[in-house]
Amino acid sequence: MRGLEFHRRWLPPSTTVDARRILLARAVRAFADGYAIVLLPYYLAALGHGPIAIGVITTVTLLGSSVLSIGVGMVANRVRRRPLLLAGAGLMVATGFGFAGFGDYGPLLVVAAISTLSPSSGSPFQPLEHTVLAQSVAATERTALFSRYSLIAVLVGALGSLASGAFDLLSVAFDPTTVGRASFFVYAAFGVSAGVIYRGLGVGAEAPGGTAAQAPLGPSRRRVWGLAALFSLDSFAGGLVTNTMLTLWLLQRFDVAPSTAGALFAAINVGAALSFLAAERLAARIGLVNTMVFTHIPANLLLIAAAFSPSLPWAIVFLVLRGLLSQMDVPTRTSYVMAIVEPAERPAAASLTNVPRTLAAAPGPAIAGALLAATSVGWPLILCGGLKIVYDLSLLLAFRRIKPPEER
Repeated sequence: MRGLEFHRRWLPPSTTVDARRILLARAVRAFADGYAIVLLPYYLAALGHGPIAIGVITTVTLLGSSVLSIGVGMVANRVRRRPLLLAGAGLMVATGFGFAGFGDYGPLLVVAAISTLSPSSGSPFQPLEHTVLAQSVAATERTALFSRYSLIAVLVGALGSLASGAFDLLSVAFDPTTVGRASFFVYAAFGVSAGVIYRGLGVGAEAPGGTAAQAPLGPSRRRVWGLAALFSLDSFAGGLVTNTMLTLWLLQRFDVAPSTAGALFAAINVGAALSFLAAERLAARIGLVNTMVFTHIPANLLLIAAAFSPSLPWAIVFLVLRGLLSQMDVPTRTSYVMAIVEPAERPAAASLTNVPRTLAAAPGPAIAGALLAATSVGWPLILCGGLKIVYDLSLLLAFRRIKPPEER
């Protein structure tokens, strides 16, 4: 009984059953992605692929995720959402079997192109999940619900990152490629679990009757494309330091083992999870845009500092401190996009602000891989931090006067 009461207190009071299912499915996907993304460079290296090849595969996963996301966003108000989410879960299963079943570079590129495994924050699931959540809670509780969504993703993702440390232990007794393949079969099993959860969604997850628009965007078109352009700059920078490429930098610079990398990302994720709760409260005081900007700039300065770390402990300190600040814009950004568009525009807005971000991030891993193949100096981190600061200042200048309903 106490557990139920805690559950009710933890979520906003108006949260629906469908929203709870979305949160549970997000947890399942977060665990699977958490360990798979950290494991991927070690697995690909065990198969004999070098830094440039790993960077290209990472880029292709981002491109594939972008194509899927934009397709989902454009049709989400015209077809039922539950079948689309079930199809996404099925593709997650296929992704696991694909990475487990192939070792040659060509087939792996094909799998990456159609996979659901995205080293960035973008995912084909997000336009649908964000839309269901936005219509499943009162406007005054929207940011709180998206904070919980992000918190679940990061905390459970941290557990997944820790689980990637099993690669070290199992590789002592078994061939590393065998361990990697088995891990991706487990990823496929998580896809099945996500499908079971999505299958239970009710009619409340579908578009409200009569709100489906003939055009994906209407009066909010200019705002959405403006945000998409700025988010793309942010995401291009972020593509240089996806977890996969950051793991590769740590491996080359400090010879970090998978278990150490997994523990580091778990610590970063825990810090980010704590920051989501703070972001909710900070946004209520200073506004969504200010929260995005004034927490992001210090985080990017810490990332640049990490590139100049003389030793692994210093790098860990800077990266963990960055984790406490760098993700506070995630729930606030999502809440802001959902707030400043019409309800019927939300799926398209979610897609068009996420997809260009993913497309813009796509060249980053390949660029980072080429830089890391030439030197272990943290140029990807330096470039990422500098570009993100430019994004922060541009966002503040362009959108500081456009307020969501609860701030007017």
